Parts: sequence; structure tokens; C-alpha cells
Amino acid sequence: MDDTNINVIKYSGKKVKFSTSKLYASLKRTGAEDAIVNQIIDKVRDELYQGISTKEIYNRAFALLKKKERHFASKYKLKKAIYELGPTGFPFERFVAAVFKYAGYSVEVGKILNGKCVTHEIDVTATKNKETIIVECKFHGEQGFNCNVKVPLYINSRYLDVKAHWDTNNQTESKLIEGWVVTNTRFTEDALKFGNCCGLHLLSWDYPKGDGLKDKIDRLGLYPITVSTLLTNREKEFLLNRNVVLCREVIEDVFYLDHLGISNIRKDRILNEIKQLCNSKNH
Repeated sequence: MDDTNINVIKYSGKKVKFSTSKLYASLKRTGAEDAIVNQIIDKVRDELYQGISTKEIYNRAFALLKKKERHFASKYKLKKAIYELGPTGFPFERFVAAVFKYAGYSVEVGKILNGKCVTHEIDVTATKNKETIIVECKFHGEQGFNCNVKVPLYINSRYLDVKAHWDTNNQTESKLIEGWVVTNTRFTEDALKFGNCCGLHLLSWDYPKGDGLKDKIDRLGLYPITVSTLLTNREKEFLLNRNVVLCREVIEDVFYLDHLGISNIRKDRILNEIKQLCNSKNH
């Protein structure tokens, strides 16, 4: 079958042509060798049919990769793992705070800041070198939902209100320099246009190109615990409820796994998986 003529249904319901190169690129991102990637692509192509969903293609590729190398499979499911941080969005805020923390910022989550007109609860406040940025996180629990122009419009007005108060009542030594919007999905064209025009910093799954959320996660090795292929959903929930969001945090404090009451053999396997994952970050 000529796979170039296969129509694939995306999460949004849009029809696109199947792309071998896109599947290849997403598998290569995990660090898997060409031989493994090509084997998986051959198997997936054999199972294609008209109207197959991107979800089915992903699930098949994930299952095949998991059989070969678990930590590669964990990297492959990164996007899905971010959605699994839900449903409240609070673990996503903690996750975003961790990204800034590991980039050298001191961070606070859920801080109340005064504006000129009203007070605002800010998702993440991050300070480095006496410069502060405030970050609003927009989390969607399902694929196919993008951030429209209303989001940066609203967040920009909050940022300006906080800045007006900050600049005239500055008891702190730091300067408020930037407002950020971070989402686990994508921005619409208008949202990008407005955000860039008014000076907001926009960070989404794949924006800015080459420095989006997925790039930062890979570069810093900041994988959420939801990427683990060995932890059960109940165990992931237990850890998230205790504000353990990163695989790194489990490595640093192994006692979190002791609380789960799991066997030493299983504990070693879980630790081995996440250590391999954190050490296989892209440079």
C-alpha cells in the first residue's frame, strides 16, 4: 500500500496525509537508534488504513518502542505525560516552576501580588539577578484545544496592572521585567501575533521553534513522573498529590517510593527507568 495516500485523522478532527518523516522525527527524538526506528516505522506502515487516527499510530509506535527500550518509550510519551498532569492544572504549574528553577530562578507558586486596581494570584513568580518575571500557565487536559487570542489579551492586562503597582511601590530590590504565558498545547495565529506585538513571552509545546516546552524538557532532563511506563496511575496520582512532579525528585528522594509499599525489585526497576531517562537528555 502506498502510505503517501493514507489519510490520517488528527486529534482536532482534521484530515492530513500520513507522513513517514514526521513519525521518523518523533521516534528519533527519543534517542533510539536508526535500526530500531526503521523497524518500528515498517511495522506501523504495514498496519495503516484509510482514516486511522494519529492516536492509534502513536499507541502502536509507543507499544513497539516499549518492547525495545523502556526509557525511549518514556521520552516518546512526553506529550501525553504532560496531559496526564491534570485535571486541576496545579501539577502543571509546579512543573513549569521546576523548569524555571532548574534554569537558575528562585520560584514561588500561587503568590498573591498587588496590582494598581486589584490583587492577582500569579501561577509562577520567578526571580534571577534581581529581575522578576510572572508566569501564567494555561493547561488543557485534552489534545486539540489551543490557546486563543483571549488568553494573552487577559494575561497582558493582568501583567500591566501588577507592573503599574510594582513600579510605583517598589519595596523589593528586583525589577519586574516580563510577563509569560505557558501552555501545554499550542497558540492560535492571533494569539501569537498579539502576544509578540505586546511583548509577552509565549511558551508552548513547540513554540518558540527549537526552544519550546518539549525542547526545554529534553535539554534540562526535566521529565514529569507521568512519563514512567512502570508506575501505575494510582502511584503517579499518589506522588502528584505530594507535589512530586519530576522524575528527578524521585531520584533525589527515594523514600517517596517507599511510601508506595512496592517491592525492592520493582523499586529498582522504576529507579533504573527514570535514571536512564534523566541521563539521556538531549544536549
